[in-house]
Amino acid sequence: MVTLAEVARHAGVSASTVSYVLSGKRSISATTRERVERSIRELGYHPNAGARALASARSNIIALMIPPRTDLYVPVMMEIAVAVATTARAHGYDVLLLTGEEGPDAVRRVTGSGLADAMILMDVEPEDERLPLLRGSYRPSVLIGLPAEAGGLTCVDLDWTATGALCVEHLAGLGHRDIAVVGEAPAVYERHTGFAERTLDGLRARARRTGVRVLHRPCEGGYDAMAATLARILDERPGTTGFVVRNESAVEPLLTLLRRRGRAVPEDVSVVAICPDQVAVQASVRLTSVAIPAQEMGRHAVEHLMAKLAGRGDDQVVLIAPELTVRASTGPAPAVS
Repeated sequence: MVTLAEVARHAGVSASTVSYVLSGKRSISATTRERVERSIRELGYHPNAGARALASARSNIIALMIPPRTDLYVPVMMEIAVAVATTARAHGYDVLLLTGEEGPDAVRRVTGSGLADAMILMDVEPEDERLPLLRGSYRPSVLIGLPAEAGGLTCVDLDWTATGALCVEHLAGLGHRDIAVVGEAPAVYERHTGFAERTLDGLRARARRTGVRVLHRPCEGGYDAMAATLARILDERPGTTGFVVRNESAVEPLLTLLRRRGRAVPEDVSVVAICPDQVAVQASVRLTSVAIPAQEMGRHAVEHLMAKLAGRGDDQVVLIAPELTVRASTGPAPAVS
């Protein structure tokens, strides 16, 4: 293992100069800093984490609490987590992964022990029992999600209300007047998950303004569940010509079932999905979709956390504007015969 003294000898400076370059505690000339940094790279030196933490009173670790739930789309959660980890690493921080099942106990453990310098929480519920602990802690935190009351917190999320409205606006503009929403699993709505409820709020509000009827049905996802959900939708609203899918695992089953019922997409039925671009472009019909900006959400969360750690960040709510990409799954509503 390369030592700090070896870096100093290689760079032709004192050990204290190397330490100052690493800590940033004193001003070092650009030439000397460049020489030290070049030696660090060439020798492959890595500062001892324990010693660095003692010297700086920081661990250079961010705690990331992710949801353990099986009723949420795991690839999106992992994409956010990867974006958090890579952005944190670019700032010289490592990520400690925690599962949300520990709830407030994990927040107490991290904020009270100095295990991490800051926290990022995912899967935020409207009345989240972890939030009072964050508000009472001096350690910075950022939420990926939006609680019912965001005062005193920094939150990053997609604007789900605008997302729902954008889907209805697109279909209404094509002449569709009966729209069905294939939602997440029932448990997601039973616990009043924020993104799911806000999406519905946006859908329904824009539907009222545009004179569109909206029928929402939760769905577990998968072929059998989607078959039962579609049968129920068409029994209740046989004139449905537009679908908004807010459940990635239901996308391909819905397209298959529509084909088997003789309903062509987009000639007879239009489908809009709220999903990652990868899901939309790899579907059997390339889907018109609103993308979930997972990487952007993860990056924003870390950048705001870094600003807070540097004493520059204010509490704020950052809502990312949705973008709808038109592909092959939407078209004009069929003429009424």
